[in-house]
Amino acid sequence: MSFKKTVAIIAISAAPLAYGQGAKDWEGEAELGVLMTSGNTEETNINGRLGLVHEVVDWRNIADFSSNYSEAQDETTGEDQTTAEKYKAALETNYKFDESQYWFLRGTYEKDRFSGYDFESTATTGYGNRVWQRGERSFLDLSIGAGYRYNKLEVVNSDGEDVEEEPIGRLAAQFNYALSENALFRQKLSTEIGLDDNNAISQSETAIKANVVGNLSMKAAYRVKHVSDAPPGKNSTDTETAITLLYGF
Repeated sequence: MSFKKTVAIIAISAAPLAYGQGAKDWEGEAELGVLMTSGNTEETNINGRLGLVHEVVDWRNIADFSSNYSEAQDETTGEDQTTAEKYKAALETNYKFDESQYWFLRGTYEKDRFSGYDFESTATTGYGNRVWQRGERSFLDLSIGAGYRYNKLEVVNSDGEDVEEEPIGRLAAQFNYALSENALFRQKLSTEIGLDDNNAISQSETAIKANVVGNLSMKAAYRVKHVSDAPPGKNSTDTETAITLLYGF
């Protein structure tokens, strides 16, 4: 499958997002976390995210965009050096068969300057089930599907290729639990397993969100990404801890 076809599939997954039933059907949250230190060590850390959900009777559309940037002062030269730079986008549409079962179509794109990949992209589709729900804020979603992965390497691999592409299987879960009227626990898990080379890319996010005042909340999150067959010279596991301000709308 060519990259153009992969992009086309991702574009299809975004198309239903353009179909709206009015602003009242949209919900979203914007996050921003900034950490700046000075003195013996000068470092800047910026995390940003925008999440959107559009839900009507038959459809649920989800868009998520995030970025992470940090720089630190080199102790030898005194110059600022970029230590992290990552951009991610995920678009998903769900067609709901009933109150719990749905079909999903999902596209993702990630560009991480220090991952060994020029970019990573996937397109997947499959079946999901909201196996448990209590109220509007507490639920457990499980999904299973298949699709295609297209990753562009920064350097050629041992086979002399600069592209990783293969069919994949996807397993995912999301657990939201309302701890109180003002606090929410969220756990996301996913793994995408290559069906040719068996390269598995797994991701986890554990987060707690607590309301501060009005639509403003604080969020603490711990994220893990594990690549079973990482590019040469790169670590298999990346972790990220973030504390951010979140505005809901």
